[in-house]
Amino acid sequence: MKPIVAIVGRPNVGKSTLLNRVIGRREAIVEEKPGVTRDRKAVDAEWQGREFTLVDTGGWLAGGSEIERKVSRQSEAAIDTADVLLLVLDASVGVTEEDEHIVRRIRAVDIPVLVVANKVDDAAHVDQVWELVSLGLGTPYPVSSLHGRGVGDLLDDLVAALPAEDGEAEEEDEHARRIFGVALVGRPNVGKSTLFNRLIGEDRSVVHDMPGTTRDTVDTVVATSAGPVRFLDTAGMRRRSRIDEDTEYYSVMRALKAVDTADIALLVIDASEGVTQQDQRLAERVDAAGCPIVIVLNKWDLLDTEQRLDLADQIARRLSFLPEVAVHRVSALTGRGVEKLLPSMNIAIDAYSHRVPTKKVNDVIRRAQQMQPAPSGGRILYATQGAVDPPTFTLFANRDLPGHYLRYIERSLREAFEFGPTPIKLRVRKRNE
Repeated sequence: MKPIVAIVGRPNVGKSTLLNRVIGRREAIVEEKPGVTRDRKAVDAEWQGREFTLVDTGGWLAGGSEIERKVSRQSEAAIDTADVLLLVLDASVGVTEEDEHIVRRIRAVDIPVLVVANKVDDAAHVDQVWELVSLGLGTPYPVSSLHGRGVGDLLDDLVAALPAEDGEAEEEDEHARRIFGVALVGRPNVGKSTLFNRLIGEDRSVVHDMPGTTRDTVDTVVATSAGPVRFLDTAGMRRRSRIDEDTEYYSVMRALKAVDTADIALLVIDASEGVTQQDQRLAERVDAAGCPIVIVLNKWDLLDTEQRLDLADQIARRLSFLPEVAVHRVSALTGRGVEKLLPSMNIAIDAYSHRVPTKKVNDVIRRAQQMQPAPSGGRILYATQGAVDPPTFTLFANRDLPGHYLRYIERSLREAFEFGPTPIKLRVRKRNE
């Protein structure tokens, strides 16, 4: 396992800006107002050949509202699991009461702490850092996360403070192992974060009944019977015309990126509201990304018999374009039905990476053509599976084949090899006989 470095501090001191500066790209959402970061966000980082996991956290506050207390608990969890802490302070403000509160919390753990005096944008402001020495955590590092000033010196000492590397060869095998990504997607406030926490077995995402609580994509790797699985909790996606904040815009962009890189998507739908037009559009967007979909009807326990029958009809009508999709009825809050999700994901993982021998592919194609020949003299001469993730088949034909016939061939392959909800891609190449 890579050593963990947690970035902690009160709100709006530049923690996310520092993370973006270290990894060299805009991974964490940054906005000039407090409270943008709410969940822990872990990313891979490297300096001078040493790799580590960098964890961004929401601002820690003593007391506050219910959601602020949940964000603070996320910061405390990061402190308790870290190997090294970066305590970020605003040098232009000096030591505040909130800073002193979090320092008292940090003293409870016995790990290295580097004090980052942020927002020292030029040499004229270096003297501001000396007030921070009073915290008793060592000499502060004057940096400007925004401009990169002093970050190199900070990282040099950070790498030196990391635990010694494990020389066992097992680490290389771990990196070589494929980790499948499962993205939880859906409209705002349908229960994705509650389901995410239920699946991974800990309170990783901040859960609150206010729409838009998750601002960034949060992920964690969990050991399952199918091997390690990376669960990704994404921000709620809504129509672009409904997005009126820069923060929400970037949240949606990261959610769409998570969908594009995921192997499986759990489409979470609020059963109490039914299948909305936005649910339908999200399903189309995920299906176009080429990863299998498992539908999760959350809050199922709130429905009566008539509502449940009506919801089944809505799925049949509005999501009919999805291929043999598995539908699970759960309550993320109570955990009812959640245990059935993993077997469905295991099936989807197996199908997503399944490779079929060429002989069997051509046997199925030959039988399908015998039962229903292609129109206008079209014929598939040869077929092979060229790729997996998702399964991709190349068909060599004597002429272009119409769309309805390709759908027939796809259905034949799907039924013969039990691909289930996994998308199948067909590529046609014309070849002279």
